[in-house]
Amino acid sequence: MSQKMLIDASHNEETRVVVLESRKVEDFDFESLKKLQLSGNIYLAKVTRVEPSLQAAFLDYGGNRHGFLAFSEIHPDYYQIPVEERAQVDSNDSKKQKSRNINRKKTSSTKNITIHQDTDPVVSSEEITDTEELDNSKSVSKNNSDNNDSSESVDFDELSNEDLNNDEAGGEEPALKKQYRKFRIQEVIKVRQILLIQIVKEERGNKGAALTTFLSLAGRYCVLMPNTPRGGGISRKITNLPDRKKLKEIANSLLVPDGSGLIIRTAGSKRTKLEIKRDYEYLIRQWEQVRDLTLSSIAPTTIYEEGSLIKRAIRDLYSRNIDEILVEGDRGYREAKNYMKMLMPSHAKNVKKYENPIPLFSKYQVEDHLAAMFNPTAQLKSGGYIVINVTEA
Repeated sequence: MSQKMLIDASHNEETRVVVLESRKVEDFDFESLKKLQLSGNIYLAKVTRVEPSLQAAFLDYGGNRHGFLAFSEIHPDYYQIPVEERAQVDSNDSKKQKSRNINRKKTSSTKNITIHQDTDPVVSSEEITDTEELDNSKSVSKNNSDNNDSSESVDFDELSNEDLNNDEAGGEEPALKKQYRKFRIQEVIKVRQILLIQIVKEERGNKGAALTTFLSLAGRYCVLMPNTPRGGGISRKITNLPDRKKLKEIANSLLVPDGSGLIIRTAGSKRTKLEIKRDYEYLIRQWEQVRDLTLSSIAPTTIYEEGSLIKRAIRDLYSRNIDEILVEGDRGYREAKNYMKMLMPSHAKNVKKYENPIPLFSKYQVEDHLAAMFNPTAQLKSGGYIVINVTEA
């Protein structure tokens, strides 16, 4: 079924995006200057308070209120421990990592048999899911992104003996975390310490944003986790075994730096090796820019922004089913055109400027759909109705 993406960027104060299928609104998102999305942004932040009772820290990243960083979301590299003790821990971890690699090689043939015999296409017990509604007290991390879809549900065939919490979108290996469990946050994290963090949950009510130091950068087909040593992740939504095998081979062929992880998203299921490699290289360049800017910045400051609504919509919502992208507004058209040229050059011709005197959303009767969508009363076919009210949850 053919679809259209409509982008209303005629007003600087607000941008709206709609995906239409047979004149029916399938997806809708908007962004205003009064409330920009923070989830997925990376900041250089400063610790303002360490709370032993919560085993968490509060950081000033330049937002309206200080962010919340749980101890489980702090990468061990940030721990301030004696050099001798760190060297001993790193040595022990290196030995355990070698032992795990040997065990994986020994069991690889057995797992291949299991894959073909099992009727369930998802073999591994590990998975990573979106982190849209994680509580501050839980271990959270982005894919985000997942936000977002930057971190989708994945399994790691080579790490099938280790479990991940369903709500996690990345994180240090459990074995490495166990090495540091004897520490408490007040012993290894100090006030005024500088950390590179990413927002995984927006500010809401009186609560500050939820933060993590396990970073993730989302592309069109891949998610790069530059400080999370997990490799070869394939989205669990890809259930076709030949596709999974092909993507696994592509992922293994990419030169992922040591200590980094890579997830191939659902959108990459039918893509060629060249397309996935191009997207991966784009993420690597992004990470290099983040790293270089971090070294030359003073906290608190913004290091990386997830991108405008137009870029996120093209990255996450655009598919082969969409025939064209109509954009109203010169600024939005240039942004959409340039981003599509960089992301998928062969599809740049599908981005078209809307120049009809009738407003874009009025032309396609979108305004009526949106008005009904935001009406708190929803009519039922039976003749009854329900009232839906917005709450903090």
